[in-house]
Amino acid sequence: MSAVPVASVVSAPRAVVPAPAGPGTAPTPGCPREAEAHQVRSFTRSLNRSRQSLTRADRPRTFALGGREWDLLDEVFAPVYSPSTGVGLDFLGLNDPRPADTDRREAAVTTAFAPAVSGRRGSFLEIGCGAGVIAVTAALAAHGPVVACDISPQAVENTARNAERHGMQSRLRAVCGDLFGGLDDGERFDTVFWSSNYVLGPADYVYESVHERAYVDTGYQAHRRYLEEAPHRTTASGAALLHFSSRGDVALLHRIAAESGRELRTLAACLVQEGEYGNDLVEHMLFQILPAPRSRRA
Repeated sequence: MSAVPVASVVSAPRAVVPAPAGPGTAPTPGCPREAEAHQVRSFTRSLNRSRQSLTRADRPRTFALGGREWDLLDEVFAPVYSPSTGVGLDFLGLNDPRPADTDRREAAVTTAFAPAVSGRRGSFLEIGCGAGVIAVTAALAAHGPVVACDISPQAVENTARNAERHGMQSRLRAVCGDLFGGLDDGERFDTVFWSSNYVLGPADYVYESVHERAYVDTGYQAHRRYLEEAPHRTTASGAALLHFSSRGDVALLHRIAAESGRELRTLAACLVQEGEYGNDLVEHMLFQILPAPRSRRA
């Protein structure tokens, strides 16, 4: 798979514009964009979003996304307050509510990876499954077997409930664990995917709830582990994927990848106007994790 020009996402209920070339380019120091970028990346703002999303009076018990209805349990990340789940569906070519055996399939987003997803179904692992929207949709799109993993027991229960809601309980297994901790040693997958907690938090911050882990990664400890371990969880022809955004530190992520002997290839990117808690223009990126060329390894 090779990188392609940046694409626009068209299907989710959010304002989207094409992203500029060179995802993650830092603004010039001292310019207004620098202050805006700092605000977008603020870890305290992200923690506030986490707390508000848990306690809002309008937090639903069910919600609609990707043309389907979903259950939402307490203490589980709510896709209705963040566009990341919908963007992930688009990046994977899954934002199509029609059955997988239909004669016509129209991709919601043109990326380097979506055509491969549409043309070949295989085993699928989602890390950080939350309510299970992406994992269950992958099962509905004829991926299988599908494994959905989350550090939150409530999220694992929520995913299992949504798998049953859509008749996918025989194709999907939900497990509790920190990143790959809930898997058997020998399990390998054609697709490994994580829509990450890309906001960088201080390394010494102590989480006040499991829910905060869906928003913030302290010292990028989880990202370092994912970059190191995800390629070892793929089949010989599989792909390890990471959904990241400009709410995180893109430059630091690339440095960690290099330190881990990895290279990040941008498969797709889009700009999303996120207005639920403010009015932030956020760039979302889909990376494939590859071995770094030998010449770049330390």
